[in-house]
Amino acid sequence: MWLLLLEALAALAVLLFLVWWTMFAGRSKGESPERGGADKKQDGPL
Repeated sequence: MWLLLLEALAALAVLLFLVWWTMFAGRSKGESPERGGADKKQDGPL
């Protein structure tokens, strides 16, 4: 029973690591700034 729980937790840890890795891979400073701020130019009705 404990082995199954340990294996499930290890699988969850690997899944969370892969999600974190794909979200932040290639970004030098982590998360990009929010879009739609005051410094964004309005080009049209979108």
